[in-house]
Amino acid sequence: MAETDLTGRTILITGGAGFIGSHIADALTTDNDVTVLDDLSSGSRENVPDGATFIEGDVRDDDTLKNAAADADVIFHEAAIVSVQQSIDQPQRCQDVNLTGTLAVLEAARREDARVVFASSAAIYGEPTGVPIDEAEPTAPASPYGIDKCAADQYVRTYHDLYGLDTVALRYFNVYGPGQTGGDYSGVISIFREQALTGDPITVDGDGSQTRDFVHVEDVVRANLLAATTDAVGTAYNIGTGTETSIQTLAETVQSIADTDSPIVHGEPRPGDIDRSCADVTRAREQLGYEPKISLEEGLRTLF
Repeated sequence: MAETDLTGRTILITGGAGFIGSHIADALTTDNDVTVLDDLSSGSRENVPDGATFIEGDVRDDDTLKNAAADADVIFHEAAIVSVQQSIDQPQRCQDVNLTGTLAVLEAARREDARVVFASSAAIYGEPTGVPIDEAEPTAPASPYGIDKCAADQYVRTYHDLYGLDTVALRYFNVYGPGQTGGDYSGVISIFREQALTGDPITVDGDGSQTRDFVHVEDVVRANLLAATTDAVGTAYNIGTGTETSIQTLAETVQSIADTDSPIVHGEPRPGDIDRSCADVTRAREQLGYEPKISLEEGLRTLF
């Protein structure tokens, strides 16, 4: 459980029945008045902690959002379509949820004078010019998902500049942890885990040399809580570990921890896959006081 100075507040968590949102809700519900708004398209009602008020609905529905955001001090905006492949298959729907939905949340926050902590993404960078990636890296998103997150990230920061709204954008790298379901690279750990536990081959796309920065959900929750109380608003922060891990090394580590006979096999490379990704978390460390605490091996052991 993450430590927090956030107490006695009225808090809305959009997407709070999902993977990251439910962990934020768990951390805050005991000491705050927490409302979770989720349409359950990918989240689960069972993920919502008992002490939270649950509203089933869509952030794009004005009346639902107005009701959920009433008197909010802080809004953690986690609701999104998070599958890159789904965004490629349904770009207009992804834009509607991820960008138009974020604008609706920002407008609700403006009405209530609530702080917004926004779940942005490292996908906004696309293929980086080098690693580690800092926040000054040019944005060149390579999918509709990345484009929508990039625009929403810009909106979040601009609402601070134009309207004086307290906003923070957190650019998550590859988040993993208990309660995650498979999908894309953030879900590769849950996929590898399932393969290892069932004795199926652990399947690596390409040669496995591609790298990612895997950050445990507890560290991500800690970053959100820091963002909810910081004075350093109106800006964006990378949230990762600063450690670059190859997919091959990840597969071998899962294989070792699971103590499985599952072989590691290699498939075709994923089209458009970026080669390397790793966060420079200097800004988050210096301005938020964020310090990733959970190593990949330690984090993986919590899943077995």
